[in-house]
Amino acid sequence: MTRRPRTVLVMAPATFDQLFGPEELVRLRALAEVSEPVCVAAFDELPPATLAELEVLITGWGCSEIPERVLDAAPRLRLVLHAAGSARGLLPAAGYRRGIEVATAAEANAVPVAEYTLAAIIFAGKRALPLAQQGRRTPAGWGSSFAARTLSNRQRTIGIVGFSKIGRRVLGLLRALETGPVLVADPIADPDVVRSAGGELVPLPDVLTQAEICSLHAPLLPSTEGMIGAAELALLPDGATLINTARGGILDHHALLTECAAGRLDAILDVTDPEPLPAGHPLLDLPNVTITPHVAGSLGSETRRLSAFALDALAAHLESRPLPGALTAASIGVSA
Repeated sequence: MTRRPRTVLVMAPATFDQLFGPEELVRLRALAEVSEPVCVAAFDELPPATLAELEVLITGWGCSEIPERVLDAAPRLRLVLHAAGSARGLLPAAGYRRGIEVATAAEANAVPVAEYTLAAIIFAGKRALPLAQQGRRTPAGWGSSFAARTLSNRQRTIGIVGFSKIGRRVLGLLRALETGPVLVADPIADPDVVRSAGGELVPLPDVLTQAEICSLHAPLLPSTEGMIGAAELALLPDGATLINTARGGILDHHALLTECAAGRLDAILDVTDPEPLPAGHPLLDLPNVTITPHVAGSLGSETRRLSAFALDALAAHLESRPLPGALTAASIGVSA
């Protein structure tokens, strides 16, 4: 029988309660040696004796960056499994230099975000959300919608900014629609890989000038902060919809307000900057702007995909198989 490594979970209590039910805990205990309590909310709660024996660390939402003092106190630590999406800032560079492996459930968390994006694209093609708001004030029937002749998801040009895990999944889901071209902007993507996924890699200005529906999936990096500003929004065609499920900081909200208040663009935002927007923010009152409270990512039963990832990755590690979702110090620099 494979030796069970000493394992500790560090995440917010609410996160642990959502991710690890009875079935997950049974599997965890079969794979790893865990002590009570199984999960702590902060590294300060771990006694020195536990850190000295620690081999595997499972983290999730609510876990802070792993302090170097913890790494110093845990010389046997070899694996960090992040049962969440972004692992940016989780392990300091010193941890990678020590040979600690890191894997993240970003691929699993991408599933509901891509599904949300597909729904947003479908609603955008029909302008369903703005028309629903308008209908509350001035009820209208099928006749007015039929006369518009622009409410369609067929042959729409779709723009994807960021060929990330989520961006790739969105491309796959779009195959269910009869869209027009799907244009992708990403400075580090391989054109052949994008093409095989069903898209066409083009420069960002070309995406923006042609996309009737444009969805943002770029990571928030120093190089991408505010990347969609007034000049970029001005390139979008009249009547286009901008969708953001990535990070609020990549979008200039003041510039977006100008375009949406003029009625030239619609927007569907699951993330904002700041998040949430303060009460009374003018974007909240625009009928052509839909803002949801960061619900695209894993919630409810969807979070069990994240714990399943962590347990599957732990099993792969024990069996010396390739580690799913593995990160490196280099790859973390260009990921969300």
